[in-house]
Amino acid sequence: MPKLPEDFIKKYTKLLGKQKADQLFNAISENSKNAYRINSLKEKQTLSYAQSEKIPLIPDAYYGKISGKDPEWVSGTVYSQEPAAMFPAFFLDAQPGEKILDLCAAPGGKSTEIGAQLKGQGFLLANEISLSRAKILRENLERWGVTNALITSEKPEKLSKYFSQYFDKILVDAPCSGEGMFRKDPQAIEYWSQDYVIFCQQRQKEILSAAVQMLKPGGELIYSTCTFAPEENEQIVSWLTKTFGFTIMPLKINEQYIDHGHPEWSDNNIDLVKTARFWPTANIGEGQYVAKLRLDEKIKDQTTSTSKRSKHRKKPRNALTKSDIHLIANVLDNFKLLPEIENWQVNCQVHNNHVFIPAINTNSDTHLKILANGVELGILKKNRFEPGHQLAMVLAGRKQNRVVDLSSNNYLKYLHGETIKTDSDINGFILVSFKNFILGFGKISNHIIKNYYPKGLRI
Repeated sequence: MPKLPEDFIKKYTKLLGKQKADQLFNAISENSKNAYRINSLKEKQTLSYAQSEKIPLIPDAYYGKISGKDPEWVSGTVYSQEPAAMFPAFFLDAQPGEKILDLCAAPGGKSTEIGAQLKGQGFLLANEISLSRAKILRENLERWGVTNALITSEKPEKLSKYFSQYFDKILVDAPCSGEGMFRKDPQAIEYWSQDYVIFCQQRQKEILSAAVQMLKPGGELIYSTCTFAPEENEQIVSWLTKTFGFTIMPLKINEQYIDHGHPEWSDNNIDLVKTARFWPTANIGEGQYVAKLRLDEKIKDQTTSTSKRSKHRKKPRNALTKSDIHLIANVLDNFKLLPEIENWQVNCQVHNNHVFIPAINTNSDTHLKILANGVELGILKKNRFEPGHQLAMVLAGRKQNRVVDLSSNNYLKYLHGETIKTDSDINGFILVSFKNFILGFGKISNHIIKNYYPKGLRI
């Protein structure tokens, strides 16, 4: 058993009683659970993983361990995610056409699921304040084939200036003391102290104060953490109801999987029983807390919201020229396009020769750190168009004909960035696959496939 902090042991023995606390401490010494989700945005393929043990309630989610070298992962067909961490996005229940904010989004487990729920319709803003983690978020969303996401790396309070009362639903999976990750990440034990719990509570209030400004009246907020601490869970939810007029909504989940929120751990607000805590003793996964709240519809719109929203609604700039359209069509006409990109001739913009269909129109006075906006189709070069990797991941959503499937040996060569010999008589750009999982683009000339797998992803 890992050595738990003495203050942690005393705290949860007092809160739970000795028997339940000992069960928790014993569970922390057990092995963590691995799981994965299957991407509903991709053309359905046969997986090499067993699908014998399904995760309760979560669609297309199973227990099992996957590798980052497997074609299922490389192609964005599956996503490895801690099982209990799948529930916040499940409870969010994004509907096609809605505007959604995932405020603390890296590494992308929740954003990828939200992207799948939206089905290419509506808008997802996926934000991560850490730039290095935001880059991983971008990789995962692109691999997943999401076309309608704006990916930013900003402080929540800065985002609130541009998206005042804008979103239908917001997910805040807040930075926390990480008690629920003790058995998965021993470093979380080293960082823990009661002072750190209180520090996290204050940071959560700051993040949520900015998030509330971006939620429409009547909109829904999912608040979640991967900690057990009442200071960061029930007490935060009570603070939200008192400070901003939120109503706690019930969660649709069987009681056998969760422990209801504890009003006695906060201000005795009876509605706190509608929130849910996942203990590792329930054998779902690691620790997680989730609350669903609705903002009062009677809150008046801010007088400044119209002018601030206009910043990202101005007329698109840098449209395609006739010459651009001709070069791009020479490539795209060879593939079956998804509805989200079918009208690319009208919807595309060009920035530094990068051709993309924006998820939302921005302009030069939008001073946000934007890592990606919508779907990038590729790059215009001298008298030619080179399709981008994100486009390949999107095209994997439909059955394609212009595909070369690789052998096991050539699969590894492709991931290394090497050129590959082929018997195919096709010339020009093709999609490269392994076991029918689309990996990226290649270009055939004289039976040689030139490798277009991105350098930053090569192994």
